[in-house]
Amino acid sequence: MIVIAVAGLVNDAQAEKSREPTHSDLDFYVGRAGLTATDPRVQGQTVGKAKRVRAVLSAALESAPDKGEVLVASLVALVRAKGGFRRGSPNYAGEEAIADAVDAFRSEGFILADDGDLRPASLDTLSGAKLTEALAAYVRRARRGSEDAALLVGTGKDLLEATAAHVIDERYGHYPQQANFPTLLGQAFLALDLSIPQGAPPAGEPPQKRLERALYEAGCAVNGLRNKQGTGHGRPWLPTVGEHEARAAIQLIGIVASFLLAAHKSKL
Repeated sequence: MIVIAVAGLVNDAQAEKSREPTHSDLDFYVGRAGLTATDPRVQGQTVGKAKRVRAVLSAALESAPDKGEVLVASLVALVRAKGGFRRGSPNYAGEEAIADAVDAFRSEGFILADDGDLRPASLDTLSGAKLTEALAAYVRRARRGSEDAALLVGTGKDLLEATAAHVIDERYGHYPQQANFPTLLGQAFLALDLSIPQGAPPAGEPPQKRLERALYEAGCAVNGLRNKQGTGHGRPWLPTVGEHEARAAIQLIGIVASFLLAAHKSKL
């Protein structure tokens, strides 16, 4: 959705005259994102701006999502700087294109304001179904290994902690704000009738219960790798955590959080 929406913001096929940003602008920002090799113009094709952006971002979605995210943010900022979000500007992207972009970014946990300001959704202001939707968007990003999904901007919680707190709040109407992470995650699991390590497993239990306990342990292990002295910005991992370990940890966060949200949904 975001690929299509961002391409729509630069599309001037129906305009009376060409709007900025120009192809030259796109040259610069595609190159800065490290995606020149996927650019159809570099490959000798004659394409419009919308088709060009769509092709580059589609390729990035498959092979380099982090670079694609850099380019998306750059293009939105570029359109904004050129007056693309301002009615009356010769470069105005159009009401429909902007509305499509607002909806697309919302589905991925971002707020795109009418003036083009783009920022992550602040979970502290959401509740109920809207919070579930925002968490699910971060989960999708975490499962792709996107590091910015591991520690939520605008909150003091990481993604898994925020998900556990949301599940407990939804089930009981409140959650223990002072509880440590293992306790909070354990309460979320128990609220959903999921197993956590408590003594010896009973004889003949379903194999799914072993998986549930393993996911709980994985969540606690990942939480132990966090840099809890940080401020919520920058790298959220301890200095001793390698890049491959951080990526695996991010994906595990996404898996465990996704498991909790799915279990919660099945019991509504």
